[in-house]
Amino acid sequence: MQSGMKGENVILEVRNLSKFFRMGRHSVLKAVHDVSFSVRKGETLGLVGESGCGKTTCGRTSIGLYEKTSGSTLFNGKEIAQMKGKERKDLTKRVQMVFQDPYTSLDPKMKVHRLIAEGIRIHNIAANRNEEQEIVLDMLQKVGLHPSYAYRNIKEFSGGQRQRIGIARALAVQPEFLLCDEPISALDVSIQAQIMNLLMELQEKMGLTYLFIAHDLAVVKHFCDRIAVMYLGKIVEMGGSEEVYGHPLHPYTKALMSAVPIPDPDLEMGRKKILLSGESSSHMGEDRCRFADRCPYVSNQCRNEGPKMKEVAPGHWVACHQI
Repeated sequence: MQSGMKGENVILEVRNLSKFFRMGRHSVLKAVHDVSFSVRKGETLGLVGESGCGKTTCGRTSIGLYEKTSGSTLFNGKEIAQMKGKERKDLTKRVQMVFQDPYTSLDPKMKVHRLIAEGIRIHNIAANRNEEQEIVLDMLQKVGLHPSYAYRNIKEFSGGQRQRIGIARALAVQPEFLLCDEPISALDVSIQAQIMNLLMELQEKMGLTYLFIAHDLAVVKHFCDRIAVMYLGKIVEMGGSEEVYGHPLHPYTKALMSAVPIPDPDLEMGRKKILLSGESSSHMGEDRCRFADRCPYVSNQCRNEGPKMKEVAPGHWVACHQI
């Protein structure tokens, strides 16, 4: 089993998931290819990798926002693709998303109250408008904003405030699971830590589960329970946060880790950075190791055969022929 865990606590299970896009008549973009992972209730799984590696496509396909090409995605044991009608609507309530850019994900013409109340009305959560208002004001307080902000236009707020409003909107429908798609990458560095702390507080108070997408490994180190490292549509390493940071095994993970700065200036100056040479392979083409063109340990096997994920230590999975 490549997903990395078994048991009744799994809320999202992704098995051999692929998402391909046709690029003209004769080529296919394999944005996500044969990816498996699971997320336990109450935990945070970080899906990390450089821009263009397919992590956002993977996340959105995992929760049914994009139609999968193959594989299966199960939410609380039920196949998402088979959900219809009331069951599908219920899924959209239980699974919500926090977007990357708070400026484009929120309608600038709308007032805060209406933005947050939209989902409440769709899912008939409030018995009447008074109860709806109570939920909206309560959610604003939960995300650290004054209730009076409900009656202001969204365009009056800063990026950090808008992201708090986006989180309030997602949580207003009482979800179990949040897909957080690089929710701090568009924010000032001074605001990023505040939003991360808020998400951790809300997770503890509300029993939330997160799939957290990021490209910055320094961000996810203390925030995520487990980390899955993605490279060109494939997960190449997955394990507990401390294990992956302390003992990275895949050559790509090692290179990413070497770029994460250490707070000690003396250690940082003496540390060797791993610089990758060569060009990234395309998502199109034959199934082989997609890291082969940049890997310092490449062999003929790597150029001719894609490595399978294998468990090298309890809960620590790697896809590499050399390990």
